[in-house]
Amino acid sequence: MLLGNAALDNNTFFVELAHNQYRKQHQAPELTYSDKLCSAAQKWADHLLSIRSLGHSDTQNGENVFYSSSSVKKTPRGKEAVDSWYSEIKDYNFSSPGFQSSTGHFTQVVWKSSTELGVGLATDGNTVFVVGQYKPAGNINSAGYFEKNVLPKTE
Repeated sequence: MLLGNAALDNNTFFVELAHNQYRKQHQAPELTYSDKLCSAAQKWADHLLSIRSLGHSDTQNGENVFYSSSSVKKTPRGKEAVDSWYSEIKDYNFSSPGFQSSTGHFTQVVWKSSTELGVGLATDGNTVFVVGQYKPAGNINSAGYFEKNVLPKTE
């Protein structure tokens, strides 16, 4: 079952808002909403729900994926995904910047050079998949990129 447009729009708004609140704390500019990225993210979220498995698409954009399941039906909250991705900050070493598999969601959320965001959310009432796609992609593991794009928290 897909969410109605109003519910999806509401979730998209809160996902974008959460991203931008976190990004502000790291001196990163606000992300802008992209219809094109949202369409791709929604298509991937729908696919993940249909196969009931978590994985990345073959996009050239940055991508975060989130999965949650409960035996009790619940209203999906896209912000829960952003909070989960951002929580990886606890494992990021700002003294030794670079890619770590355990912090890649966090670093993509605050990646300074990313400017656009698309969100997809699919649920059957018990299981929810949230996909965030970013352009340009973050987590570029070349010299100096993490130092320039993943800044320490200031607030």
